[in-house]
This record gives sequence, structure tokens and C-alpha cells, in this order.
Amino acid sequence: MKYFFDINYKSINKHTEELCGDKVEYLYDDDNIIIVMSDGLGSGVKANILATMTTKIAVTMLKEGASIDDTIETIINTLPECKVRKLAYSTFTIIKIDKNNNAYIAEYDNPPYFFYSHKRIIPIEKKERVIGNKKIYESNIELEMGDALCVVSDGAIHAGIGQMLNLGWSWDEINEYLKELNNVNRSSQLINGNFIGVCNNLYNNKPGDDTTILTLKVRKPEVIDVFIGPPANKNNDLYLCEIMKSSPNIKIICGGTTALIAERELGLNLQVDMDSMKEDVPPIAYLEGFDLVTEGVLTLGKTLENIRKLNNSSYENIIDRNDYDGCSLLTKYFTDLGTHINFYLGSAVNPAHQNPNFPADFNIKKNIINNLITELKKAGKKIDVTYI
Repeated sequence: MKYFFDINYKSINKHTEELCGDKVEYLYDDDNIIIVMSDGLGSGVKANILATMTTKIAVTMLKEGASIDDTIETIINTLPECKVRKLAYSTFTIIKIDKNNNAYIAEYDNPPYFFYSHKRIIPIEKKERVIGNKKIYESNIELEMGDALCVVSDGAIHAGIGQMLNLGWSWDEINEYLKELNNVNRSSQLINGNFIGVCNNLYNNKPGDDTTILTLKVRKPEVIDVFIGPPANKNNDLYLCEIMKSSPNIKIICGGTTALIAERELGLNLQVDMDSMKEDVPPIAYLEGFDLVTEGVLTLGKTLENIRKLNNSSYENIIDRNDYDGCSLLTKYFTDLGTHINFYLGSAVNPAHQNPNFPADFNIKKNIINNLITELKKAGKKIDVTYI
């Protein structure tokens, strides 16, 4: 696996609206990648339905092998012009990437996309074509390691109009800002979180329009193996440690008991760093051959909170890059560094993780881990789980 396409998107709704009028849908499999972003006319329920129909039609048809022309004509014929304003009911940007990393992009009435390569802004030559009486702009890019492609809805361009910025945030200004974000952040998730947070601030936390950013980064796959909890059968302790020893990936242990098993079976010396302790986060430890060793339930629970905020809210920064504690470090590994995360979960139940007010099979740690896996999948991470 030479390349990993790190795909993430984030939106904020127009102030007082419960639904977003922008929609992103994507398919990422072994054959190709199809991404569609649509902006429905207006806002609220109607805009959400129109944008959802557009993305669903496009992804479904392209997945089944339909041509771009047929797909766009179907969208245009299904969602006609508004008779009053003479505007399309929804705009769209379609991105299709083949096995050879060749990207085809079709744009209709969305702001032009941004493309970065070798830490530079790259202008793209586009061809205008008429499909179904609509002007479509087409372009092709051969993607390489480190390249990034960003698409924003017009809510980003309008951010700050009449408030913090008289004329809004111009396309050129956004282009420069996104270039810098891509240069300092590995993951598309952190780029999008920062960008959407700035948009929200420019709107003074009352967005005047639905605002969305989609980012695709071409990255080297970075695999993290996370070991959480001891095996149900103590006879499997050695088996667990053989997996740890043979792993060529980034290795993280979450849990004191698991760390003690590794120390014993691998003949290592576990050292606790009390300087890394915070009021609500236990200290980390050091174990030769492992990139991070943290406490279990408390650290995982705080990390889950951080990743939920990154996924669901317009936060510019969740943690400071200089923070050095178990939760901050684990959040950085999961969000900015890892593309593929393998969880090795011990099946032993720690009595301390049982709440007497819940049924016996309701394990607090298990619940945290399941929710963490769900949130990481939302962030575009590839997850694999092995029970021991």
C-alpha cells in the first residue's frame, strides 16, 4: 500500500438551522475513490434534501459505472432550476480518482477547488464544457505523495461579510491560509477543524450560511498498533507480547496491567514519568520499543472527548502541540499521525471498570473503546480490531 487518501469534511450550519444545506458523500474502496460535495439552494430542510439527493445520485451512478455526462445530466434533470431566481437547486463538485492516482474533477457553481503540491499553490488548467445546458468545469490531476486538494462551499467565501470582514474572506486569502494549514498539519481532520473554526469566528459564531470544507491529502500510510487490556486467559500473555515484539508499526499501550505484562514477558524496565501527570490525566510511562504508554480508562475517556469535539464542533484547536500528557499525546497520535489503527483488545474484565448500577456485562472500558472506534471511523481512519 503506497498511498493513503486521507479524506475528511466538516460543516457548520447556518445560524438557527438544525440541518446543513451542504452535503458530502464519498466512496473509498480498492477500485476507485468517488467524492461529491453539494450545496443546496437556500438553507435548512429543503437545502439539505436537495444536496443529499445530488450527492446520492452522483455517488451511486458513478459507483455503478455510469459516465460523468450521464451522471451530471441525471442530476440536472432531477433537480431543475428555481423558476423564481433562475438558479440551480444545488451546486456540486465531483472528484473521481482511479487506481493510478489520476484525479478527475468536475465543478458546477461551487467555488473553485484548491490544490497544493510540494508545499506550493498549484494553478490548474480547466476545460469548460456544456452538459445539459449547464457550464461544467473539468480538470485532471496526477496525484503524488504529499498533495492536497480542498473544496469549500460558498459559505466560506462569505464568512465575515458585514461583520469582521466587509467583503468576506476572498478565495485568494483562503487559498493562502489553506496552503499554510496543509504545510503544518498531517491530517485533513485537523486542517478542517482549524479552518471551520476560523469561519465560525468570522461569522461571530452566528454563521450567515452553511459552510463546509472537504480536504483530501495523499499520505504515506502510518499504522498504529494499540494494545488495551490483558487477555482473558493468562496463558495468552506471551502470545500478546509476541504480537507487540514483531510489530513494525507505531506501538501504543493503554493500561497499567497491559504495560506490566509487556514489562514481564519482554524483559523490559517500565519507568513512570510523574512530570506528565495532570489533575485529571494519570502519568505516562516509558517502555523500550514502544512509542507511548498510558493509563487505561481515564486517558481513553478524555481522548474520546477530544476526538468527539474534533468531529462534531467548530474547534480551531483541541490541544496545544506542546502539551505533554497521556491524553494530549494519544489524541495527537490518533488524529494527526495515524491513518490506520489496529486495536488489540484484551478480553479480561477489570472489576474496577464495572459500575454496580449497571448489568454485569456492561463494561465501562468496552463502552469507551467502542465509541472511540466509531469516532475514529468518522474521522476517516481505517480501523481493525482483534480480540485476545
